[in-house]
Amino acid sequence: MSVELIIDSTPKEVVIAILRDGKLLELHKEKNNNNFSVGDIYLAKVKKIMPGLNATFVNVGYEKDAFLHYLDLGPQFQSYVKYTKSVVGGGQNSSSLDFKFEPDIEKSGKIEKVLKTNEQILVQIAKEPISTKGPRLSSEISIAGRYLVLVPFSDKVSVSQKIKNNEERDRLIKLIKSIKPKGFGVIIRTVAENKKVSELHSDMNDLTAKWEQCFLGLKNAHAPKKVLGELDRTSALLRDLLNNDFNSISVNDDALYQEIKGYLHTIAPEKEKIAKLYTGKVPIFDNYGIERQIKSSFGRNVTLKSGIYLIIEHTEALHVIDVNSGQRGKRKDSTQEQNALEVNLEAAEEVARQLRLRDMGGIVVVDFIDMKESENRHLLYEKMKECMKEDRAKHNILPPSKFGLVQITRQRVRPEMEIKTTEKCPSCGGSGEVQSTVLLIDDIENTLRYITGHLKHKKLSIHIHPFIDAYINKRKGWFSSLKKEWQKQFLCNLEIVPTTSFHMLQYKFFDTNDDEIVL
Repeated sequence: MSVELIIDSTPKEVVIAILRDGKLLELHKEKNNNNFSVGDIYLAKVKKIMPGLNATFVNVGYEKDAFLHYLDLGPQFQSYVKYTKSVVGGGQNSSSLDFKFEPDIEKSGKIEKVLKTNEQILVQIAKEPISTKGPRLSSEISIAGRYLVLVPFSDKVSVSQKIKNNEERDRLIKLIKSIKPKGFGVIIRTVAENKKVSELHSDMNDLTAKWEQCFLGLKNAHAPKKVLGELDRTSALLRDLLNNDFNSISVNDDALYQEIKGYLHTIAPEKEKIAKLYTGKVPIFDNYGIERQIKSSFGRNVTLKSGIYLIIEHTEALHVIDVNSGQRGKRKDSTQEQNALEVNLEAAEEVARQLRLRDMGGIVVVDFIDMKESENRHLLYEKMKECMKEDRAKHNILPPSKFGLVQITRQRVRPEMEIKTTEKCPSCGGSGEVQSTVLLIDDIENTLRYITGHLKHKKLSIHIHPFIDAYINKRKGWFSSLKKEWQKQFLCNLEIVPTTSFHMLQYKFFDTNDDEIVL
């Protein structure tokens, strides 16, 4: 398994694509003027306390005030407030937390008892601004590193549940307790497993240096002010994802390339060589086939090569995904139940991919094909859990209901990825929209695969617009063309018939009797 990071940098934004074995898995967009990223730490000012919501609106410099709920204050909120006032006022001359903490606040307390209007507090962005809402905040601050997460005003050391070996867990806990500064808690990340003392100690030093930076940013500051910025999206992805599976990072901007090389040299020097500067004339996403995958993966309908297709709808309250068997066809030796199971298992992989690709959050309802046997529903449930195991967003999956519905909740910390995949219709003066032209050849090929494989037609013709005919018959290399490749792949005799009466995206298949093959 190989993982590639392809980065398209433009003056307005940076678009990051993650490919696994050549297949688009995640897509991230980061605007160059985005000042509110998850993980950023701000000195903020309390604007309006809402006792009915047990929350407050806070000014962090965004056009809409940010939202902070009482439950997101954290048990040591009073210690944060005291520390912040002391540093801002000049009474605290060190970033050290080696002093007695304040008592924990009540778990079911009231926000008006711990906060006052115009008070300056230290907060962290928990959710970026989404739609018309401002950022969501937390006062339980954490600073993430490569192997560790530093938690100020805590003494607890915890280990990722994904590290199963008890001896390794004990080793890590003892090691971190011996090197962590007093007054800080630590969360040991999964990637810390079997790492050397020097690597963990270096990561700890980097994190305490960031806390020092936060302290310096607070001195004599006035709200609203960013006191510590999270890494940009590219570096954050490298920090969280970089492992032995990564074999290539390609970027089309020299300045960003140098930044990535420098960051790789810091966190994983042995991986520095995998970063490459792309200088080709073809756009980087076109060169790696990403643009085609984006066009086929976004939009209302998503079709798999086997013929299965998903219909994805978005409402204010939830997302709905409908699974359809489409042109997949039923095997002669399989029952309806077995066929439904095979379709559902294949669709589960694509559903999990779509959730990550679009970064869909909130409630998701997936309507799989009905299955009568409880054992098969259990197999689908286990498959869904397995496919979503590597999803970094917090999520919860419920077993399929008797109606084949699977309910999923998935954490949303950023706006959902939306990409328009339709184009202006070339035959109606631009007044209408049609499916992307880059997908037309894929549709023809998938239909041809179904007709030759399931309907067993081995001699047929395609009636098509002359421009598309020219493309299909265009020579690729000395002897090959797309038509010849299809004939060889599908073992058929194929004739392409240019038809001037057809619009650009129209095509029809005909059998040897010149009867249209209707699907």
